[in-house]
Amino acid sequence: MTRLTCAPALCDQYEVTLIADEIAVGCGRTGTFFAFEQAALAGESAIWPDLLCLSKGISGGYLPLSLVLARDRIYEAFLDDDVARGFLHSHSYTGNALACRAALAVLDRFAQDDVLQRNREQALILSAALVPLASDPRIEYFRQLGMIWAFDVREPLVGPRFAERFHLAGREHELLIRPIGRTVYLMPPYVLTEALSQWLAERVLATLDDVLKQEPCDADRPPEPPTA
Repeated sequence: MTRLTCAPALCDQYEVTLIADEIAVGCGRTGTFFAFEQAALAGESAIWPDLLCLSKGISGGYLPLSLVLARDRIYEAFLDDDVARGFLHSHSYTGNALACRAALAVLDRFAQDDVLQRNREQALILSAALVPLASDPRIEYFRQLGMIWAFDVREPLVGPRFAERFHLAGREHELLIRPIGRTVYLMPPYVLTEALSQWLAERVLATLDDVLKQEPCDADRPPEPPTA
């Protein structure tokens, strides 16, 4: 067994709750509807967690919504007529009917339009548009999974506050993009076209060019060593 396939058995053995956080990677983002489906070996059934967290893509980005799915045994542990035994979640916007309706519409679209297959086709188009970036000597570890692309800018080139500078430069090119450290990641919407893919690839490369040409501001420069 691989480490991934061992995890559920170990959780069961030690009575540990297995939680899948798919807030960013659920709803088709990784190529399967749930990312955890890819943890199973080929030909095996999906390894379902005890708790599954979803948000973001579940409403198509139209309205904020998050939800937690639980196995029956966890749900039933809190199911009681006595409110004191219940697992209360009663914030102001709990059960927003409009957000839930948006999520149902998204699930209908997945069922009716074969979104996962279309995403696979769109991913090929964007990957082709990103070839110049993937072969750029200034970056390393270019990778892609489903509708997620990422690359690292080589450490000697990034300079101080790289993520902040990249974000601000991206806005100048009409991109909303937020690196983590020196890792730039792309998670575009599922409505990509060939023209949009080419536009996105060109703008990301232009943003990289702008950031790596910037001189660090005085506040970011290291202090001069003392002289004798």
